[in-house]
Amino acid sequence: MRLLLLGGTKFVGRVVAEEALARGWEVTALNRGTQPAPEGVRMLTGDRTAADGLAALGAQEWDAVVDTWSWAPAAVRDSARALDGRVGHYAYVSSRSVYEYPLVAGAAEAAPTVASSPDPAGEVPYAEAKRGAELALEARFGGRALLVRAGLVLGPYENIGRLPWWLDRIARGGPVLAPGPRGLALQYIDVRDLAAWTLDAVAARLGGPYNVVSPSGHATMGELLEACVRATGSDADLRWTEPERILAAGVEPWTELPVWLPPGELYEFLHTGSVERAVGAGLRCRPVEETVEDTWAWLRAIGGTAPQRADRPAVGLDPEREAALLRG
Repeated sequence: MRLLLLGGTKFVGRVVAEEALARGWEVTALNRGTQPAPEGVRMLTGDRTAADGLAALGAQEWDAVVDTWSWAPAAVRDSARALDGRVGHYAYVSSRSVYEYPLVAGAAEAAPTVASSPDPAGEVPYAEAKRGAELALEARFGGRALLVRAGLVLGPYENIGRLPWWLDRIARGGPVLAPGPRGLALQYIDVRDLAAWTLDAVAARLGGPYNVVSPSGHATMGELLEACVRATGSDADLRWTEPERILAAGVEPWTELPVWLPPGELYEFLHTGSVERAVGAGLRCRPVEETVEDTWAWLRAIGGTAPQRADRPAVGLDPEREAALLRG
């Protein structure tokens, strides 16, 4: 299989490259060349926001392309136009954020999506950017466009900081504010399971939208944080705290306490989606312990400081605010 990666050096793109290489695929990556790709990837340099950003592709052909673009959908529109007739299949790593909010618990791929366009005027929010890119691909590739609507992505190489923050905090030990309820069902995807499913789907020539995230409850908030305690070997004491008390203190879910959302509309939107279609197409999710342990091992291997995407704010709760809440 000859695979073209648009990206291929950070988080999802990097893991897709590693998975493809492990399968013996021939991998070419087009990106700005600011970071090294995995050994074995043939690199092409190009900035997709520039007028000639795809020039390095020349007249080459590939069996499939995987695209991880997250910004203005015009870049995906232009790539689809340039590659039409030169790739057999186009997979785009989109997001479950494309759905209209609020979303009914258990909603599947037929749920309404946000209004968007492949040709927006100026910058657009994340959800509209992802949906605009989907529309561009559907218009150009039709059923040969695979829309991988990923949920919360965790695992090695994470550059958002969610699981790394919890691991670092728990590694420091002592009393830790643990947002309840302990049995709160989570819905996330290990980046390696996302990459494996995407390449399986590419090889099978699947098309259309798929929610690619674990079944809700694959792990709970308690299981996630307790796995962090075991992986780090710390003396952390998880102090489970009611959502009402956390919210009353002005703590922001998802950002100050990564991954966690209190029960309600936003929780249902992000942690209760239907994944029957992806599971039916072979999605398998590894245990939470493996995701946590491997992310901790990666963090230690790189010196303990995870990379941070420039377009995303840093996450995590200030130690003084945490201490004040624990004192109660």
